[in-house]
Amino acid sequence: MNQNRIFLLSPASSGGKRAALLLNDRASFDIATRVRSQKGAPLGEVFSFLSGLYFRGKLTYARAFEKPPAAETSGVHLITATDGLWSPATNVTLRDLERFATVPIDAKEPRYRLPLERDAERLAESLGEGCDVVMLGSIATRKYLDVLEPIFGDRLVFPMEFIGHGDMARGAMLLKRAASGEELTYWPVSKAPDQNSRLRISLKKRSCS
Repeated sequence: MNQNRIFLLSPASSGGKRAALLLNDRASFDIATRVRSQKGAPLGEVFSFLSGLYFRGKLTYARAFEKPPAAETSGVHLITATDGLWSPATNVTLRDLERFATVPIDAKEPRYRLPLERDAERLAESLGEGCDVVMLGSIATRKYLDVLEPIFGDRLVFPMEFIGHGDMARGAMLLKRAASGEELTYWPVSKAPDQNSRLRISLKKRSCS
């Protein structure tokens, strides 16, 4: 594995009950009032609210261990449904969230795929070869990998410890590792266990718990 690394974080859902709280004109809590303002609120904060523990863990972990190859290169990038890769610090408004919610995250959907391909290709060119790209998100489906793997190749890696764990367990694991300073074990996505192997690993872990 390379010494330098950046992180790609899968997005939180911009639909559902928690998103509806932000859309409620009567909501008076801080993140709701900020995202409804003209300025908006940072995407990292908004996704953390929408997803809860899992996304908060991903963002905290990525910020703790990012090692971009150059100071001008961001070490943490968030996947969006319509706008490719965004920085966690980029402000979003309700209009942005409503736009995200209209497009399914599906590799066959051009409104999702084309902006992500564009930004991933630009990022790959800026990184050079000596930098790992850590995917913090699901590799069990191909909605991210079908777009990203052809661009990053073997540089695209994932945490092996994610195998056999659900989102809540992953979130807690990421927060714990960020606090302890101990990184997870990364493995190339191209060499990831197949679905049957993942199932066997998951069942083995459960039988030992």
